[in-house]
Amino acid sequence: MIASLPGVDLFYTDSGGDGVPLMLMHANTGNADSWEMQVEPFAEAGFRVIAFDRRGWARSVPRPATGPQPGSIAEDLDALATHLALPRFHLLGVAGGGFAALDYAAWRGGRLRSLTVGASYGQFIDPEITEPYSRIATAAFKALPSEMRELGPTYRGFEPAGLARWIEIDGNAMRPDGTPQPLRTPNSFAKVATIDVPALIIAGGADLYAPPRLMQIWASRLPRHEFHVIPEAGHAINWEAPETFNTLVLDFLKRR
Repeated sequence: MIASLPGVDLFYTDSGGDGVPLMLMHANTGNADSWEMQVEPFAEAGFRVIAFDRRGWARSVPRPATGPQPGSIAEDLDALATHLALPRFHLLGVAGGGFAALDYAAWRGGRLRSLTVGASYGQFIDPEITEPYSRIATAAFKALPSEMRELGPTYRGFEPAGLARWIEIDGNAMRPDGTPQPLRTPNSFAKVATIDVPALIIAGGADLYAPPRLMQIWASRLPRHEFHVIPEAGHAINWEAPETFNTLVLDFLKRR
C-alpha cells in the first residue's frame, strides 16, 4: 500500500484487524521486508502490525514537489500514524530504526503505548557513547561487506538460506534517489531521559556495531526500561534470532 504524505509516497504493509497497532521500523540495511519473520507471529498474537519502507528506501519514493526533503523518519512515521488514524500504538525499531524510534518517543511519546529498541547504538552524541563507538566502527570496519558487519558469525556459518535472503533484501535498501534522513533533534542522554513510556531494550551478544555494554550505557538513561541480551545474535537481531526476539517482544507487549 502507498500513503501519499508530505514529501513522499510511502510504502507500507498493514496486517489489518482491530488489535492494538504495532509499528515496525527497519534498519539502514533493509526495508519493510526485513520484518517478514515478525509480521505473522505478531499479528497472530492479536496486534495490528504495520511496517514501512523509509523515505528513499525500496518502494518509498521521495516527492520533492509535495514537501521538503529529506524530512525525518520520525515526521514520516507521525504522518503515517495520522494518515491511518491510529490510536496509541507500540513502536519497535532495530539498528538505524532504533535511532528514529528514540527520536520519535522523545517527541511524540503521548502517541505511544511502549517503545522497543533492538541492536542499536542510538546515534547518541554523548561522549560516553561516541568515544567507544569511534573505536568500534572504524573506517576499516565500515569498509567490510554489509553482511560481515551486520550478521553474527554463527548465523553466517549455519544459515545459508537466511544469509542469502538477507543479502537480497539489503540489495533493495536505499534507492538511487534516496538520501539518509536526519533525526529531528540529536539523540542525547538528556533527551531520552524524558521518555516516559515503558521500554524494552534488546542487545545482541555478537553485535559488532552495538555490543551489550555500549547499549547498557544509554539504556540506563531511560526512566522505565528492561534490558535483555540474545547470545550469538548480531546486529540484524530480529532476523538472526526471530523466535527468541519475538518471544521477548510479545511477552513485553502483553504486559503493557
